[in-house]
Parts: sequence; structure tokens; C-alpha cells
Amino acid sequence: MGKVYLVGAGPGDEELITIKGLRAIKEADVILYDRLINPNLLQHAKVETDLIFCGKEPNKHGLIQDRINEHLLFHAKLGKVVTRLKGGDPFIFGRGGEEAVVLEENQVDYEVVPGITSGISAAAYAGIPLTHRHVSGSVSFINGANPDERSNEEWVHLANGADTLCFYMGIKTFPVICEKLLQAGLNPAVPVAIIHWGTFSHQKTIKGDLASITERLNEVSNPSMVVIGEVVQLSEQLKWFERMQTQQAEIQV
Repeated sequence: MGKVYLVGAGPGDEELITIKGLRAIKEADVILYDRLINPNLLQHAKVETDLIFCGKEPNKHGLIQDRINEHLLFHAKLGKVVTRLKGGDPFIFGRGGEEAVVLEENQVDYEVVPGITSGISAAAYAGIPLTHRHVSGSVSFINGANPDERSNEEWVHLANGADTLCFYMGIKTFPVICEKLLQAGLNPAVPVAIIHWGTFSHQKTIKGDLASITERLNEVSNPSMVVIGEVVQLSEQLKWFERMQTQQAEIQV
């Protein structure tokens, strides 16, 4: 029997993967990788490693989850080292828990290698500290894909709970999310940032307030992270990555 590593590859900047995650890539006989990983990470794999793409795009799927599970079991039972390479962290909206359950039920040895999730990293690269003394002492990570499935009570809880809200997979549904939060009593003037391709060299951030940010949605698309809260205002002072990109561009010119 082989072994499966459920690895978080981080948000996109290839240097943000952990040492343990990189070792799992180097030792793998088979790598099942997602769409949002940095493809440069695959260059660390052995020449003979079998690379299997299983990324999912909105309304356009690669291998469905059941098929991915079958691949994990099949190759592990052949005695191979299998690395399941996921964007961000495998246990934060990455279905890593579902895959771990399948491996557990089939008595396949596995390890979970945490990664830096995009909610934290995209915000950091945009100059937004999700927690900041006297500004934000709590954060919520929220799946934004199906906002209509949440009850009014849940939206009231979100609007009046954590100081900072981070919505994953919420671009397509963001007008509905804004409407629900406003109806639940969240201040229309609360700052909002949408970070597109966070931590990649072509990262782009747009900002506004809850009442008007949807007017700029045509400027971004998936993958994007939405951050709502007063900490967004700190990005004007702390936009270190944007300054670094500008400096590098000036040097190249």
C-alpha cells in the first residue's frame, strides 16, 4: 500500500508553499493537481512522475470529485506515493476533508500538509491585515457560491458577528451577497476590497464600499477574494506588494 499526501500549494506565489509540501511534490510518483496552483511547482516533480490535471472551473469541470477519489485509491493501492496538490489549504474550501474521509474509510495511509489559504494571503498581498488591534479582532471565512441557501438569521449573524468577512467563490453571486448583508443591517459604508489573482504578479485589487462596490464588478472575475471590513482602509498605507511591483517595473524600464 502506498501513501497519499493532501497538500496545500498556497495561493499562487510559488515561494509560499511549505517545505513539507515541496518535499511531497519531489517524492511523488503521481500528482493530481488543481487549476489554481502555480504550474512552476510541478517542475520540482521527478521526470517520471505521472501528472494528472483535475482542476475545476466555473461551469467547466475537469475530473469530478468521485473520479478524483478513485484515482487516489487506485494509485495508492498500487503502492505509489500520491500527492494531491491543491490551491490554498486543503481543509479550507478545498474538499480535502472529503478526500481524507474516503482515504480513511479505505484504510489508505495519508498525511495532510496545510497550506496558506487565499483569504489570508491575498489580503496580506493587498496590504490588508485581517486582524488589527482596535480595528478587527475576529474574522469569518465564508463560501459565497450559494448565498440564497443561507437563512435570514445566518445573514444577520454574519452582518453582526466577525469584524472582517472573507468571501471565497463569491464574484458571480456578489450582488446577492451585498444585498443580503445590507438587508441584515451591515453598514453600507463599510469598506470592501476584491482581490483578483491574489499573490500572482498580475494581482489586481479594486476597492469601494458595500453600497457601491458592485458597480466595479466588471473589472474583475474569478478567481477573486472578497474582504469586507474596516481593515480594508489600511491597504492604502500598507500596499507593500503593489509598491514592490511598481519598483521592479521601473527597474526593468
